[in-house]
Amino acid sequence: MARRHSYRPGEASAAGAAVVDRERDGLASGEHAEASDALVTAEAARSRVETIASNPLSGPIVVPARIAVGETGITAHPVVLGASTFGWTLGAEQAFAVLDRFVAVGGSLIDTADSYAAGRSESIIGMWMDSRGARDRVRVMTKIGRHPDIAGLAPAQINAAVDASLMRLGVERLDLVHFHGEDPEVPLEESLGAIDALISAGKVAAIGASDFSPERLIEARVLAANGLPRFQTLTTRYNLMERRPFEGAPELVAHAQGLAVLPYFALANGFLGGQVRRRAEVRHDARGARQARHLGRRGHRVLAALDAVAFAHGVQPATIALAWLLAKPTVAAPVASATKPEQVDALVSAAAVELTRSELVELDRASA
Repeated sequence: MARRHSYRPGEASAAGAAVVDRERDGLASGEHAEASDALVTAEAARSRVETIASNPLSGPIVVPARIAVGETGITAHPVVLGASTFGWTLGAEQAFAVLDRFVAVGGSLIDTADSYAAGRSESIIGMWMDSRGARDRVRVMTKIGRHPDIAGLAPAQINAAVDASLMRLGVERLDLVHFHGEDPEVPLEESLGAIDALISAGKVAAIGASDFSPERLIEARVLAANGLPRFQTLTTRYNLMERRPFEGAPELVAHAQGLAVLPYFALANGFLGGQVRRRAEVRHDARGARQARHLGRRGHRVLAALDAVAFAHGVQPATIALAWLLAKPTVAAPVASATKPEQVDALVSAAAVELTRSELVELDRASA
């Protein structure tokens, strides 16, 4: 069983040093391709950060460089803060602290849904933006279709859901709206037609799909070719522990359509953070039950691989798990949640980590 470790950014452990030594030995034996990889990695790492102005006391800070999220018009730092816990396991005060830290370290895109805590998540984000005057500093993407009082994707439900989200968030336009799953009882052209009217009315800027099948995505693209709004993004469950449902037809379709993929549960409900390694450490709640599913031979193998790579980079395992996602060509930005402000740094710093080819291969092998 893997040991639990403490981490300090910028400092590699003995295990990490061993990884580095093995790579150095490989160089000495003539593996010059690794030396080339190291140079490319260093250059890529520099290109993935930028310096922005901060307050007069702290001066400028270095943060992950912004990326374009498909053709949504959103430019954001490439790690999204998930707000599914807001109003559920986190109260407003705790959520405010997480949001404050996220923005302070360069984060700018927040993911929520009208069904998270029956809309409470959106309300908390709206109150935070109002209290901090932060509406122009962040972008919010939400999902509609699963609110207990406004379920489904019929035009009437879409109109009511969008108006309710606008009110809870306290904004005049939603930056990005996802259809929260398919609605087999409503023709997709009717749903897209309703969104088209909302875009024309200035209430919605861009749309995406959440957990849509490849067949439904292809249908949506055909409809878009005939003048209806086009999906720009796809949110789907994807992480080191849950690869098979996405890798295959969904990934191929997303790539072919140029969809910006935003994987949620990017840390497998927190399991990839490495804090739970034994059954005795599992919390007796819904989140704990989901983490417990990953405890086993494969889960420990993945955590061991994350440990080794994390030590080599002097970062947390969660950072490496997100960096692995960011290395995927279809992934624009993973969505990850934090329950405490101090957890946020490990999430945002993933955008500045460039994994080597050998590290990616090792993580792929461990999670296969």
